[in-house]
Amino acid sequence: MLWAALLLSPLPDPSPPSDDPRLPALATWALCFTPRVATVDEAVVMEVEASARLFGGRRTLRDRVVLEGAELGVAQVAWAPNSVAALALARAGKENGVRRPIGELLDPLPMETVTAVRPHRTTLTQLGCRRLADLRALPRGGISRRFDAALLHALDQAYGLRPEAHTWITVPETFSVRLELQARVEVAPALLFGARRLLMQLCGWLAARHAGITAFTLRWKHDSFKPRDVADSGELTVRTAVPMRDLEHLCRLLAENLAKIRLLAPAGELQLEALDVQALEEQSASLLPDTAKSGESLTLVLERIAARLGPDKVLRPVVREDHRLEWMQHWQPAPAALPRKRPRRMRFPQPTNLLPEPLRLAMSGDRPLYQGPLHMLIGPHRVEGGWWDRVATQNEAGGVEQPRQFMRNVVRDYWVALSQHSGPLLVFHERLSGEDKTAWYLQGSYS
Repeated sequence: MLWAALLLSPLPDPSPPSDDPRLPALATWALCFTPRVATVDEAVVMEVEASARLFGGRRTLRDRVVLEGAELGVAQVAWAPNSVAALALARAGKENGVRRPIGELLDPLPMETVTAVRPHRTTLTQLGCRRLADLRALPRGGISRRFDAALLHALDQAYGLRPEAHTWITVPETFSVRLELQARVEVAPALLFGARRLLMQLCGWLAARHAGITAFTLRWKHDSFKPRDVADSGELTVRTAVPMRDLEHLCRLLAENLAKIRLLAPAGELQLEALDVQALEEQSASLLPDTAKSGESLTLVLERIAARLGPDKVLRPVVREDHRLEWMQHWQPAPAALPRKRPRRMRFPQPTNLLPEPLRLAMSGDRPLYQGPLHMLIGPHRVEGGWWDRVATQNEAGGVEQPRQFMRNVVRDYWVALSQHSGPLLVFHERLSGEDKTAWYLQGSYS
């Protein structure tokens, strides 16, 4: 699992951090990356393991979260396998908690970085605890009797010993948010700085609803120093040709429209309202086209992809009429792989998974071993052939020795064997002359 914890920069007023009005805005914006977003104390946590690949990998996702989060007041971002550890690392000013064992990262941290420790900080300090490692060194029985159960529970969650449970945030049916500007704005283009924060929240709200927008209204409220003949507020409606939730495109459209507006009085507050919200048809990011929509067959699709990437870059499996399992299937360029006759079905059960190379098994007398003794269920089934299949050998310098060839001829007795711990397996006994008569090999397994 991959969790991110986002901490906002502290406010100058003495109000509790959990009452920060910026938290709901940050949580709504985080919905752009994952639907699993929750607020914990003074932070926003989000689980992004399932969506990291969608954004180009962990590094690309991290760069985007840090860059855009700074516009919303995020001062510290931390990553860890669980939300409690991520929040503790963020409070300690650490960012990366996924490259090293979680115990090595959390033990040196101050114990106050875990929320459940804070009510008992005075007592624990008198006991000599300063770090989380000191707290973990205390007897668990004594901690559970002297303190509440939440302390041990949170500590186990931070170290990955217990699962977590969160209440994910939900979005309302309509979108209308306000923002009080930090200073009076006297020209309309300067409203874009505050409006961009509102648009970031709008994109998160749209992502949570899998929707796009074709119209939104930005309103500004004039301050009390406005002239008497000026209205209390003004507004601007922006429309798009197609439903979208691209932040940069919406900001560019708004900037073009604000450049034409003249403020009749300084503005001190903004409001953004979504007008026309429509379901957004998601575009597939796959290299393979959607054959259901295009109506093309798989053969035509593979031909077009091979033309783009080169014929040797697109391969497809082709089944041969060969009873030797290693060479029953081979890969060849997709345009050259013409449909073949379906090979005859074998009566002997075929394995689901094949090893790249047969694995020689240990023996106990005449019985092969694989995580315990094997019990033969079905067999023997003899596979013999391959005298016609010859491959050239290579010398030590890497060149091909044309006169010497290796014949891939096999004479094997196959069995379906049962392992107590691994289930049914496919094993064989080599019967070629000159081979060890007691040698057994593992070829594959059955799912």
